[in-house]
Amino acid sequence: MEDYDVIIIGAGPAGLTAGIYAGREDLKALIIDKGIKGGNVNMAPVIGNFPGYKSITGLELLNNIGKQAEKYINIQEYEKIVEIQKNTNKITLTTNKNNYRTKSVIICSGTTYRKLGVPGEDNYIGKGISYCSICDGMLFKGREVLVIGGGNSAISHALHLKDIGVNVKLVHRRDELRAQKYLQDKIEEEKIPIIWNTVVKEIKGDIFLKSVILQNRETNIEEEMEISGLFLAVGEKPNSDIATGIGVNIDEMGYIITDKNQKTNIKNVYAAGDITGGVKQLVVACGEGAVAAVNVYEELKK
Repeated sequence: MEDYDVIIIGAGPAGLTAGIYAGREDLKALIIDKGIKGGNVNMAPVIGNFPGYKSITGLELLNNIGKQAEKYINIQEYEKIVEIQKNTNKITLTTNKNNYRTKSVIICSGTTYRKLGVPGEDNYIGKGISYCSICDGMLFKGREVLVIGGGNSAISHALHLKDIGVNVKLVHRRDELRAQKYLQDKIEEEKIPIIWNTVVKEIKGDIFLKSVILQNRETNIEEEMEISGLFLAVGEKPNSDIATGIGVNIDEMGYIITDKNQKTNIKNVYAAGDITGGVKQLVVACGEGAVAAVNVYEELKK
């Protein structure tokens, strides 16, 4: 079993930035991710508010950050944490591939996209239902699709789909959007139709998605709409289960609670990025990752 100064769980923007800072401080460090490096940000069609870039896709940006991180730290992809055990001086991590021992841990496990929880949904994920317009959008060029949601992600997906020639409409359960104003202005400028006060009640099809049942929340009237694709952007669930297993405190929404130094209530356990809740922005996640790694270094050299 190999020993480390710090193991970072998650290779999204927070984890990769933490890895850069830990590696540059010459800590023996490792990043482990259950999927590929980049996390949910890989699916962002356009990012226009990250310093240094007027416009860049999430995939491109995280690929750039990942390449920089790889100069300083090993990244283990497709390796899932099964268990964390903590004793007085060491933390032991068991994965589906190996066992590791470390002095400290930075949890950057992020969030998982929420489902709608309606009949038919599980049948058509990957068969008409997608969470990623940049991954799957071109499959629907010239075809009818709906984007579900009213936040930044939903608007970004709708704008990207319109830009690549998809016939897109937005469905939102409320009568106003939650997205930032510049995105709201953009969707109005692009004349993307919005179906207000409406929810999806059922998803139908055969081998592939064919239609959805929409219900107006004010009138309760239901309507079946024929579509080829459904892009979901209805929020996220924090991946905090592995942290609570060692007693890390979480809030009522399931996000890990930290102090200003990204420390949790458990000694030598830190958290950074979307898993901590708050303002979910790339630049914030990167900042928290840096803060966590710097404080790991300061703690270890005492």
